[in-house]
Amino acid sequence: MDVCLSSKQPGCPAEALSSPDVLLEPEEGALQKDGTGGPPGDSNEIEQSLQSLLKFVPTNYASYTQEHYAFAGKKIVLQESIESYGATVWPGATALCQYLEEHTEELNLQDAKVLEIGAGPGLVSIVASILGAQVTATDLPDVLGNLEYNLLKNTLKRSAHRPEVKELVWGESLELHFPKATFCYDYVLASDVVYHHYFLDKLLSTMLYLCQPGTVLLWANKFRFSTDYEFLDKFKQVFDTILLAEFPESSVKLFKGTLKWE
Repeated sequence: MDVCLSSKQPGCPAEALSSPDVLLEPEEGALQKDGTGGPPGDSNEIEQSLQSLLKFVPTNYASYTQEHYAFAGKKIVLQESIESYGATVWPGATALCQYLEEHTEELNLQDAKVLEIGAGPGLVSIVASILGAQVTATDLPDVLGNLEYNLLKNTLKRSAHRPEVKELVWGESLELHFPKATFCYDYVLASDVVYHHYFLDKLLSTMLYLCQPGTVLLWANKFRFSTDYEFLDKFKQVFDTILLAEFPESSVKLFKGTLKWE
């Protein structure tokens, strides 16, 4: 089983626009120290490619760290910052990645259309992309630059489908930016999106909007407060809900939800 190699200890959780089409080749050669693929000496070329593809500018935090993870047989290196909830990986994300990795064939992720809510620094979207999914990673505007950078850096030459990054503000302009006639997802993924904030009703309405008959919502969350369980009760009112896995060491629960009126 692959494990998280990060040395930091997460506590509380985290709270985007088509790029040019690029043909991504299968990964070749050994991994470099920065986690990218390709023959030795390709690092500068890859970095230049990343910069030319970026549509969003990463927020200028005072400090970043390079955190290392291992999933889907790959070394994943993320640029993170403790200055923002949305620039840090939280326990629900690593739990969800572990589940995706261990159940790839069962989930049939190859070419599946996947949207992640609150992607943060992008770990879940990266793993889903490496596992073959067509991924759309979403979050608030201020974290999109770092999210896109991490996605490109870790999926270039590793993924059959280049992941897309889109802005998503929960409960706002959903039909405008994600019209149901155009956007239909096999999976909606969410990790540690429920914690002590004031947008839980908007989050639930966004989950409902993005799910259509046939969509499976996978939600992993570290349960900390009574409000987390209150959200779960509301979640169960609108989704047929199955507890797929529990991770006692991190207090994370992973749920599968499908619309009740399918």
